[in-house]
Amino acid sequence: MKLNEIADKPGARKARMRIGRGIGSGKGKTGGRGGKGQTARTGVAIKGFEGGQMPLHRRLPKRGFKNIFALDLNEVNIGRVQAAIDKGTLKTDAVIDCAALVNAGVLRRARDGVRLLGGGELTAKVDFEVHGASQSAIAAVEKLGGTVKVLAVRKETGEQAG
Repeated sequence: MKLNEIADKPGARKARMRIGRGIGSGKGKTGGRGGKGQTARTGVAIKGFEGGQMPLHRRLPKRGFKNIFALDLNEVNIGRVQAAIDKGTLKTDAVIDCAALVNAGVLRRARDGVRLLGGGELTAKVDFEVHGASQSAIAAVEKLGGTVKVLAVRKETGEQAG
């Protein structure tokens, strides 16, 4: 088999219907839009129209908000970190931070930082530099003689001074 011989199975791709191209095409004259009226025209916006009654999407109350200052942190359990140490992808002699976790394959991407959680069991003495940590995670790390340094995070905004 060659790359130029690769093809879809028959029927996998369907050609688009060319509407308004004469009665012989099967989609001529009205072009599948029916008779006359508003919906036969272009620019129709009556999806939420209820005959003059207040539409459902305007009757219901607005709820909640999106916090634009909220940080999008990766959450990592200490058990996952220990598994990476056991596998040999994480070194215990260096400080473990977001970049080290990404390089080790524990995280896929950095996002706004890392929050350390206490799930699982840690057996190695490790030093962490993370953007957040639970009480149980800090206790588990410090019990083995390691340290957890919680970094202050400021989310980058569009406007920069200077």
